[in-house]
Amino acid sequence: MNQLFEHSLTIFMAFFAIMNPIANTTVFAGLTGNMGKLEQKKIAIKSLTITFIVILLFSVLGKSIFHLFGITLPALRITGGILVFLVGYHMLQGKNSHLHTAQENDDSDIAVSPLAVPLLAGPGTIATAINYSAAAGWEEMIITVLMFALLCVITFICFVFSSKIISVIGKDGLSIVTRLMGLILSVIGVQMLIIGVKTINLMGNIS
Repeated sequence: MNQLFEHSLTIFMAFFAIMNPIANTTVFAGLTGNMGKLEQKKIAIKSLTITFIVILLFSVLGKSIFHLFGITLPALRITGGILVFLVGYHMLQGKNSHLHTAQENDDSDIAVSPLAVPLLAGPGTIATAINYSAAAGWEEMIITVLMFALLCVITFICFVFSSKIISVIGKDGLSIVTRLMGLILSVIGVQMLIIGVKTINLMGNIS
C-alpha cells in the first residue's frame, strides 16, 4: 500500500511540476482578465476538459502508438526525458519553455489554444503520461489517469481564483515556485533518461 501511494505521489508530482498550475494561473489571468467570472469559469472548464481528454487518449493508446510507428519504450523514455529536462531547465532560468509558451491569438478559441494545447497538454506532459502509463498494465494506466484528473481539478480551482492567488503570492513567490518546479522537472527528466539508457543496455546484454 505504501509503495502504491509513493508511486501515485511520484506521478502526481511529475504532472504537477510540468503543468505548474500556479504559473499557468498567471497566463490564464492574462488571457481572461477582461472577462467576467462566468466566462472565465466556462473557459477553464473547456480548456481542462480538452486537456484531460488529450492526456487520457495518449495514456490509453500509448502502446498502440508504439506499435503503429515502431517506437520502443526506451526511445520514448529518452526522448521524453530530454523534453521534460528542457522544460525544467528553462523554468530554472525563470523563463517559459518554448514547449509550453502561450501565444495569444484573437482568431482562435483561447480555451483550445493556447490554454489546452500547448500550455497544459504540451509535449512534455504527453511524454510524461505515455512514459508512466505504457510502462506496465492497466493498474499503472488507471493511476496515471487518476493523478492527472486530480491535477486538473486543482488547476481548475487555481484558474477560478486566479486573481486572489496572484495577489497573494506576488511576482517573487511566482518566481520561486517556477524555479522549484523547474528543479523537480529537471531531475525527473534526467531520471527518465537514465532508465531509458539502462533499458537499452539491458536489452543489448540479453541479445
